[in-house]
Amino acid sequence: MVSQQTFDFTAERQRSGVAEKQKKTLPLCLSAPLRQIRSLLAFASLCHAQQQSDYYRIETYELPQGVNFEASSLAVLPSGKLAVALRKGEVWVEGEKGFQLFASGLHEILGLAWHDGTLYATQRAEVTKIRDTDGDGLADEYLAAAKGWGVSGAYHEYAYGPVFDAAGNLYTSLNSSMGKPMVKGDTLWRGWVVRTSPDGKMEPWCAGFRSPCGIGTNFEGDIFITDQQGNWMPTTPLFHVRKGAYFSHAESIPDAMRPDSPVKIGAKQPDGITVAEAMKTVQGYTPPAVWLPYVKMGQSGTGITCDKSGGKFGPFEKQLFLGEFVLSGVNRVFLEKVGGEYQGACFPFIDGLQCAALALTTLPDGSLVVGESNRGWNSKGNRPFGLQKIVWTKKTPLEVQKMELTKTGFRFTFTLPVDKASVSDLTGQSYTYPFQSKYGGEEVDAKPLELTATKLSDDGITLDLTIANLREGYVHEFELPQLKAKDGTPLWHRMAYYTLNRLKQ
Repeated sequence: MVSQQTFDFTAERQRSGVAEKQKKTLPLCLSAPLRQIRSLLAFASLCHAQQQSDYYRIETYELPQGVNFEASSLAVLPSGKLAVALRKGEVWVEGEKGFQLFASGLHEILGLAWHDGTLYATQRAEVTKIRDTDGDGLADEYLAAAKGWGVSGAYHEYAYGPVFDAAGNLYTSLNSSMGKPMVKGDTLWRGWVVRTSPDGKMEPWCAGFRSPCGIGTNFEGDIFITDQQGNWMPTTPLFHVRKGAYFSHAESIPDAMRPDSPVKIGAKQPDGITVAEAMKTVQGYTPPAVWLPYVKMGQSGTGITCDKSGGKFGPFEKQLFLGEFVLSGVNRVFLEKVGGEYQGACFPFIDGLQCAALALTTLPDGSLVVGESNRGWNSKGNRPFGLQKIVWTKKTPLEVQKMELTKTGFRFTFTLPVDKASVSDLTGQSYTYPFQSKYGGEEVDAKPLELTATKLSDDGITLDLTIANLREGYVHEFELPQLKAKDGTPLWHRMAYYTLNRLKQ
């Protein structure tokens, strides 16, 4: 059961995520009184939230009383009902009278999936196959479906997933131990993705992760992972997972030296160069398909889901949606293949959730469900946990539907025809990130984009930009003008960020 959320626009904690973004664009006078600045920020936040609710409303589920409902993972059952795993080891299933306890006694569940007639839950030491064999609504069979990675008891040794491919192979992503020394194999395959075949055989698959919290598939079934800012991770990346790939976090290098490793890299890697340089010089390094610039697009990427609703969720079919932990929201990603590899653009989507977005899934009606828990860490919002649903109102916003690389620049495709009179100067820059063991990393080697031509199509749907200084290994950031659709609808989000790994030939 869900109820439509009522927003309190005067609540500073709930609006602060929007306010932080607006600070970068509002023309504030440095000498203005503090209360005047706060008033402007509050007004901007209010306008944004009202515009957001025109297109997507946020509904809040009614949860069992007295339960810390830290919704850490989600799965949709064949009936269309929602299964929710709680971080502290329980699984609840939606019923006629709200959520009912289905399974318990598990260890920090951070993944849930329905596959081949069975529910699978990822806990620290294994992926567990859970069944109710007598039909009484309570699980009575718990079987290990995947195991074999190291677990030493270190705080950060989380496991995420599972994700299944078309052949029934199961993929699990594993946190690094965060500095824990390699002792007696206890940390085997930490910072890796491992694959388990249907007959239970586990094999290492790819490496170089720090905290690969979000794992999911795109429309084509390819696997993607979000990681967390920290050592070797300057900001949130979105990685395309494939066998033998290496994604930069050096703590997984010792296991890459094992004879059964599919990853071929050097025993040491440079420290203190740029990502653009690492793409050319670091053996085996695979850059992210998309970087999500820090703060501008959140601070900690989490769950992944793909819009497969056939248009029931608005004009973003087949695109990925990513949870954002610290700023309590959801971002959007468009992907394309250039030179046979994925790259693409990210855009803001939804903010103002009641706390950190940890897990995402989509329901048969096209709505997007967000599992929430701040796990004691800091996040925007006024609750420590919860479960909410994002529903399209059937009103189409004016947005960049997709952003594609061309041989000479970029093509923006809009969700509505744009009024030519509203097209004015665009501004943009490109930058890369440091490739370093130091925690996080600022944008480096930034340069303004040299825009030499713009062309809006006759129907107002596409805008082509010619840019003289495209750079491989750089994020290309754009601030669009205050566009309006031909029917007067204003542009909802003005920022767009394209990760250019390969130029189009």
